[in-house]
Amino acid sequence: MSGQASVRRPDQHLSATSHCGDAAAQPECHTAEMTHQHDLACDMAHGLVPAPTEGRRLIAVFASPVSRELTHFAAHVGFEVLTVDPEPQNASDTIDCVMDMATAKPDEHTDVVVTDHDRPELGDLLSDALRAPARWIGVMGSLRHTAPHIKALQDRGFDDAQIARVHRPIGLDIGSHSPAEIAIATIAGLLADRNGRVGGHYAS
Repeated sequence: MSGQASVRRPDQHLSATSHCGDAAAQPECHTAEMTHQHDLACDMAHGLVPAPTEGRRLIAVFASPVSRELTHFAAHVGFEVLTVDPEPQNASDTIDCVMDMATAKPDEHTDVVVTDHDRPELGDLLSDALRAPARWIGVMGSLRHTAPHIKALQDRGFDDAQIARVHRPIGLDIGSHSPAEIAIATIAGLLADRNGRVGGHYAS
């Protein structure tokens, strides 16, 4: 395991037939072969220039099937990714994993996502995240079930306002079930939040 996070950013380009970002707002730009007004968003969508990804950092808490997919997809959209798990045996096949939040050092650019709300270390790791200047903190889980992080944080002296910083449920509502689907919904929700969007379909 490594104590340092590293940026994993695949060197891939979108195909020439990819649609531009925010295509609804730029209907004149659809393929690289078409003549269109020069537009930075289109150039980014065609892979001609890199999209801005500065300040994207993600900490996945607990090595799990979801965290593996989450860090994979997050790296593909420019996040610096790191996993925190206090149990080394759980993270034997996880790249860039550390054992505690002190080593992970969440800062104002960091989104912290807890991927397993049943682990006994939940309260301690969330407490450390709340004491750090993390940009965003969330715990995976359905509203149909009790949120165990609330009592865990109350037992550690956090008040309602502090506990309210922890988002649950998280991600966009796309009907996700598998670890990969949950990861995609979560990353999409984080990107929407960072871009000041609510997420969802473009208006027709």
